[in-house]
Amino acid sequence: MIEQTMEHGLRHNGEYVIINDHKIHIYRAGNKNAPKLLFMSGSGTVAPVYDFKVLYQKLLSDFEVIVIEKFGYGYSDLYNASTDVDSLISYHREALDKAGIDGPFILLPHSLSGLEAIRWKQTYPEEIKAIVGLDMAVPAQYLSWGQEELDKKTKLIIKMQKLHKKGLLFWYPLNKRGLSKDDISQLKLLWKRNGMNDCYIDEARNVLDNAKLVDKTGEVDCPILMFVSDGKQVSANWIQYQNEFAKRNNAKIIQLNCGHYVHYYESDCISDEIKKFIK
Repeated sequence: MIEQTMEHGLRHNGEYVIINDHKIHIYRAGNKNAPKLLFMSGSGTVAPVYDFKVLYQKLLSDFEVIVIEKFGYGYSDLYNASTDVDSLISYHREALDKAGIDGPFILLPHSLSGLEAIRWKQTYPEEIKAIVGLDMAVPAQYLSWGQEELDKKTKLIIKMQKLHKKGLLFWYPLNKRGLSKDDISQLKLLWKRNGMNDCYIDEARNVLDNAKLVDKTGEVDCPILMFVSDGKQVSANWIQYQNEFAKRNNAKIIQLNCGHYVHYYESDCISDEIKKFIK
């Protein structure tokens, strides 16, 4: 079931599918006869369809680009669905099916969604051809933090949520790279609606259990390319865990000298390397 609506000045650029009586937004563009690149956003990214644009617009002639916006993200509904990793993958798969988009897919997870990408390949291996990590998280990172550290991070999101509701997070930086004036206007509206919402908090509360499940299930057997940041915006041992995961899974690593949102800073390099990797 496809539904198209406008809400509070929001003008989505994709299509809606209905999951559990709520809307999930899917954007697709590019060459429909080419391999399918499925972008998966990190935690708290208010508008994935705009967040990834600086990168995917450089890939449209060579690939079909798909961006799924989870509940609480982008133009999708603010709906407190289950955030255990298997439920998240179930929503992705159902949404793609309802939109008539068939696999197999090459997953491009950023940050937290690395867990979803690994688990998807573990659970439905025939649906995933490869994984391209955009500074994607690996289970060991969250396992090393443990529950106490993750509880602190969750409490920080809750504090920021309260500030956002009072209009006091006006200083929060929004990436504008590769965006038109209209895109930026939409991004600001989505930040106002989505910023620090309960879906992000629920994800944070589930992240350790999700990491334990993904870690327990074992390695993945597919081509993997990992773009890795300098680690300064995440944690001191970020690069160490990326390298360990890459070694166990025969992944290729490209080390970048930039921040965690690698696609903001190195979209030219990343797009070129993706084309080489997939060819």
